[in-house]
Amino acid sequence: MAADEALPLRSDEDVVRARHKVRELAQQAGLRLVDQTKFVTAVSELARNTIIHGGGGRLRAGLMQDGGRQGVFATFEDDGPGIPDIQMALTDGFSTGTGLGLGFGGARRLVNEFDARPNPTGGTVVRVATWR
Repeated sequence: MAADEALPLRSDEDVVRARHKVRELAQQAGLRLVDQTKFVTAVSELARNTIIHGGGGRLRAGLMQDGGRQGVFATFEDDGPGIPDIQMALTDGFSTGTGLGLGFGGARRLVNEFDARPNPTGGTVVRVATWR
């Protein structure tokens, strides 16, 4: 998957593919094993959210560099109705489904950078990144 190539997120198999792809990227970026695991866990949660709550969507991921730092990013775009209150959705215990409401905020705690915003064309865009 090139950085500009989108990986569809429609099924559990797509979540597995997303996990494998970002683990490869995290290894290429030179992340420590614990940081690789945190990033892959966050991506897994966000990919599932994209499918379950967003009606499916896309993942774009790649390597990034800032000066001497290397990192990895993942951007999720879904096809759903959007999140009415993103700050509320990041609150532990908040859930629009039957879950515990820990996933969205938990994903934020596992990465160095987290940005969630409405997509002007509908749905939600979430971008996460971790640096070495």
